Amino acid sequence: MANKAVRENGNKLNGAPRGPASQEKEEPEENIFLFIPNIIGYTRVVLAIISLYFMPLHPRRCCFLYSVSCLLDAVDGVAARRFQQATKFGAVLDMITDRCTTACLLVFLASAFPRWSIVFQGLISLDLASHYIHMYATLTMGGSGQSHKKVDEGRSWVLKQYYSNNKVLFTFCALNELFFIALYLLSFSSPIVSPQLLETVPAPDGTATKAKVFMHPWSAGAMELARANKLDSTVPWILAGISFPVMAGKQIINVIQLVKASRWLAEGDRAERKKLGLSRTKKRN
Repeated sequence: MANKAVRENGNKLNGAPRGPASQEKEEPEENIFLFIPNIIGYTRVVLAIISLYFMPLHPRRCCFLYSVSCLLDAVDGVAARRFQQATKFGAVLDMITDRCTTACLLVFLASAFPRWSIVFQGLISLDLASHYIHMYATLTMGGSGQSHKKVDEGRSWVLKQYYSNNKVLFTFCALNELFFIALYLLSFSSPIVSPQLLETVPAPDGTATKAKVFMHPWSAGAMELARANKLDSTVPWILAGISFPVMAGKQIINVIQLVKASRWLAEGDRAERKKLGLSRTKKRN
């Protein structure tokens, strides 16, 4: 029997399946990594790395590049909302960049002010720990689709105000970084916080110079020589004084974030143990 083409509603069917599956065409996958906010995030990373290269010897270049990298933190958020390209990858990239750049600057400050190194080490640990446990608690307790910036006011009024208002969040983050940048500049400019700036090393011919003693451009001595070529300390002191209260407030928020996230996880642990019948609460007589 010869094959016959069947016609239905004027359309020719020749054994092809009917329905939406045959009519839909596969759409090309979006390349999340090339979204505009994420490209801005990559730019932040590159600028931060270059600033770290200049950090030991060139404070002006370092501060300019580091500051631009920090300011782009606000631009990528605006771009994400403008182009509807907010992604989980972008949010994580943004947080990781913030944490790593701040940690790198604090590592330098710990080496520049060795007697205060334990303070800078503590600030690094607090910053990393509080943000990690906050994000982990949000993902495990709030659901995989919940942003770490969506905080229930009943859980923490402070964190709610901090994360829900973009202006408040930007102000705290910007002035927090500004304080550490000011300290970085003071390590090159102020003999009050860096007494070694006043020290000299006698050369063999009797002159007080460091250039003839430390010849290698990347030696610790070269770093001291660069710092001896002092910057004016007036502006860094003003910036440090203005930004210090906000920086201190940011550390208090980090502590609150760490405590609240820990308690949230503990609530989940208690509920899970109770569900599994492992709760061992003692009954009072």
